[in-house]
Amino acid sequence: MRTRRALAAPMAIAVGAVAVCAAVAWADPTTPGGVIPPCPTYSLFGILCPGCGSSRMLYSLVHLDVPAALHYNALGLVALAVLTVSFGLWTWSRARGTPMPRWTRYRWPPHLVLILTAMWFVVRNIPVAPFTALRI
Repeated sequence: MRTRRALAAPMAIAVGAVAVCAAVAWADPTTPGGVIPPCPTYSLFGILCPGCGSSRMLYSLVHLDVPAALHYNALGLVALAVLTVSFGLWTWSRARGTPMPRWTRYRWPPHLVLILTAMWFVVRNIPVAPFTALRI
């Protein structure tokens, strides 16, 4: 009974993630003028935010098109991979009843995430080749 209760939160998150993937697959964000609205940062300022292309990336992943997902948002793809591994480790630690080591006990992970996100934001908006290949 304890394992069932411990796995309730991971299962709820997994069901939610599957529902989000199904909604994105249904909405097809690659179609202009579709159900999913465009990025407000891009619409207002004409620059790509670090999250621009994430829904199209997820749509491509749902359809197993990894090169297209990488094109739409490479940083988002890496972040999704890290989140998936973290989710698996968290689920495993809850099933075993052992505490999971927290990444916040180290000083460098938040700084690394901030630096990588800022670099992605800047490099993605440089209008000179080869950086124009990162634009969507």
